[in-house]
Amino acid sequence: MTDKNTETYLNFVEQIVTRDIAANKNDGRVQTRFPPEPNGYLHIGHAKSICLNFGLARKYNGKCNLRFDDTNPSKEENEYVESIQDDVRWLGFEWDDLFFASSYFDQLYEWAEQLIQDGHAFVCDLSADEMREYRGTPTKVGKNSPFRDRTEDENLDLFRRMKAGEFADGSKTLRAKIDMSSPNLNLRDPVMYRIMRAHHHRTGDDWCIYPMYDFAHGQSDSIEGITHSICTLEFEDHRPLYDWYCEKLGIHHPQQIEFARLNLTYTVMSKRKLLQLVQEGHVSGWDDPRMLTIQGLRRRGYTPESIRQFCETIGVAKFNSTIDMHVLENAIREDLNKRAPRHMAVLDPLKLIITNYPEDKTEERSAINNPEDESMGSRTLPFCRELYIERSDFEEDPPKKYFRLAPGQEVRLRYGFIIKCEDFVKDASTGEVTEVRCTYDPDSYSGGPTATRKVKGTIHWVSARHAVDAEVRLYDHLFDKLDPEDTEEGKDFLSNMNPNSLQTITAKLEPALANVEPGFRCQFERNGYFCADSVDSKPGALVFNRTAALRDSWAKIQKKA
Repeated sequence: MTDKNTETYLNFVEQIVTRDIAANKNDGRVQTRFPPEPNGYLHIGHAKSICLNFGLARKYNGKCNLRFDDTNPSKEENEYVESIQDDVRWLGFEWDDLFFASSYFDQLYEWAEQLIQDGHAFVCDLSADEMREYRGTPTKVGKNSPFRDRTEDENLDLFRRMKAGEFADGSKTLRAKIDMSSPNLNLRDPVMYRIMRAHHHRTGDDWCIYPMYDFAHGQSDSIEGITHSICTLEFEDHRPLYDWYCEKLGIHHPQQIEFARLNLTYTVMSKRKLLQLVQEGHVSGWDDPRMLTIQGLRRRGYTPESIRQFCETIGVAKFNSTIDMHVLENAIREDLNKRAPRHMAVLDPLKLIITNYPEDKTEERSAINNPEDESMGSRTLPFCRELYIERSDFEEDPPKKYFRLAPGQEVRLRYGFIIKCEDFVKDASTGEVTEVRCTYDPDSYSGGPTATRKVKGTIHWVSARHAVDAEVRLYDHLFDKLDPEDTEEGKDFLSNMNPNSLQTITAKLEPALANVEPGFRCQFERNGYFCADSVDSKPGALVFNRTAALRDSWAKIQKKA
């Protein structure tokens, strides 16, 4: 028996699986599958499904297949097949078996003939527009196709001729014969096969008729011995059709279970809209770090651990809801806080000169690599007379409670000395401050005679003489509205794109970063988490992407909205 107390700690899918195991349903087996269509790159919503399906198999000592539902050759490519496999592995999962729905085309065709011979399917000559008219609406019953009463022999002959290529694309379909008055529109004689002359990425030109998703999906599950067919809520109304096909064919009948799909603020999750963003050049590609594709998140610097933790945090629910983007961003902050080494980087450099420091002197300052992990040790930073600091760390006329650098004001340089601003230089034409001049207390270093002297502000820096230049890409939300689909009349989601989603700057980095490899992740102290770009960065020509700021800068915006 299932322990009710234990059930309370399980999501509703796990509760179903646990009860099935206890009842020895399917001989106690658990077998799931992740069944993407290879018509685009995976996004964060797919990651939730991957974690659920592979996670269930792992938790209950079952199996999970990766199956490509490749029944629509006009939109499917090998490029997507390869990227999906790469993404699943990157997330930390390995499938037990790799399958393609196209491998079952012969069996599916035989089952279609079986349904024709049993009087459950017919060949229809209605056009797509006519079929929509005959179908009816949710409040108006449909009416039977004038071709619905063809004999089994006539239907079988026509279907075989469809397969042989005798008819034009779209001129005929094979439809299930169910109930045109059903309140569920999916049961109003749905199409099983359509004629489509399109080159298939695996079967080439062997077929000119292709099964619809609803006809192929359940039967593919059955062939593979799937026990729990887990999908998102939009397929709930398709479940009666899934069941009908399995029952009429008398084949193994998996249980379909629906869960809430993932919706996030400030983004779109539709493959069609993501493809539009790529094709129209609004982003640089499927792996643009502003895209919430797995490839985009990887390039931005997200870790597989952070994405798995995000999916665990949001849980598995029965009802659709929208998750705040900051939940995803917090997942990567928490993960990188524990694992990412710290480094100094000045994103908006302002020259600082310590006038009483010897011009030809360089010393080494010891810096902690990660205060969350002592085992990561420390490194040394070169320190000399001329430094770079953040422009925002100096104010000519500071507001109240400004504890950074200002005329006559003191701050501590991180891992260094206390300095005092004595003067500054401005550009005569622009009025912009170009140089800050300070003095330092040579006894204020850690362990020095005046080390305990307190100042309220601490700022970071890099040695001007040793600094490394890097292109830094400051990524932000691709859309500046909570719901990008919420648009003014006559406009689409593109009207809500954030014009400031990418800012490119030249930063000054500490020299330890000079030779980091693409994909290297770290925290730029006081600035955020960054990753060496996996495509464009190389030693000597560094490019860093901002993965996440240290804090959620959009929280205040949401409160004001």
